[in-house]
Amino acid sequence: MRYKKLGPTSIKVSVIGLGTWAIGGWAWGGTDEKQSIDAINGALDSGINLIDMAPMYGKGLSEEIVGKAIKGKRDKIVLATKCGLVWDKQVGLYFFDYEDTGEKVYKGLKKDSIEEELNKSLKRLKTDYIDLYQTHWQDSTTPITETMEKLLELKEKGKIRAIGVCNSSLDELKEYERNGEIASYQEKYSLLDRDIEKEIIPWCNKKNISFISYGSLSKGLLTGKLNSDRKFKKGDHRIGKQRYFEKTIFRTNGIIKKYLEPIAEKHRCSVGNIAVAWLLKNSGIISLCGARNEKQAIENAKGADVTLDEFDLNEIQYFVNDFKEIDNQ
Repeated sequence: MRYKKLGPTSIKVSVIGLGTWAIGGWAWGGTDEKQSIDAINGALDSGINLIDMAPMYGKGLSEEIVGKAIKGKRDKIVLATKCGLVWDKQVGLYFFDYEDTGEKVYKGLKKDSIEEELNKSLKRLKTDYIDLYQTHWQDSTTPITETMEKLLELKEKGKIRAIGVCNSSLDELKEYERNGEIASYQEKYSLLDRDIEKEIIPWCNKKNISFISYGSLSKGLLTGKLNSDRKFKKGDHRIGKQRYFEKTIFRTNGIIKKYLEPIAEKHRCSVGNIAVAWLLKNSGIISLCGARNEKQAIENAKGADVTLDEFDLNEIQYFVNDFKEIDNQ
């Protein structure tokens, strides 16, 4: 495993982090606590020290499971969680209805709401501080100056060590940065999702803000292990999405076999490792990979050991070009 400083801070993080959306179960068809704890331990044993969570992942369940798994290991782990999605009260801007219960979820980044969320996260995680505290989604009804004022206050108190931003526009990110030190920015980024390459990644590199990618494996598609006849469990958010239709998976697996598998064989690693290594070629990027069991977590960590050459990168671009044709049909 390789490590780097988180943005301008002194916090050292693994270049691959464990994403826990699936561990929370929500939108992934449920979860298994024992397997989830095994996945966390497998990641830690493989050198991963960054665990990324959010209260929204199972309405606190991902944080509770992580809290159980890290007992006695807290000082060796960089805990990253988030604020800004609230389901137990009306605050800020309506976002969506929670699928299982119909509860309304709001984007809320007002001062009191942030501190309330943080205290609940600390309780679930059984810790007294969060290493990286991130705004999950942006609340246009609350001035960024107000949000940052509270986050900086919490940092001053020692309840959080660093501040991050997720899922914002570049203008919003710049406004955050004008009001205080930002350690990281998190957004969807993979071989197949590259909208933020033009402006946001270069800006983060310029400002020494770590870019944290989620969806690094495109929700399993870039592992080459999704079978075209895969039946997703009820509640899995991939149901009904064109990228996960039977015919799309079948055709994608075909071009994975053509372009990515030979590179994986050359480097003696998995196809998923190649997708992660492609992200890590940019020194400012930290790649989050989700895992639902120990085997997946251990395999994901191996992506940090792969260095791609020019031939590999050219073959990967051929793969991307062919996928665009599939994705647009």
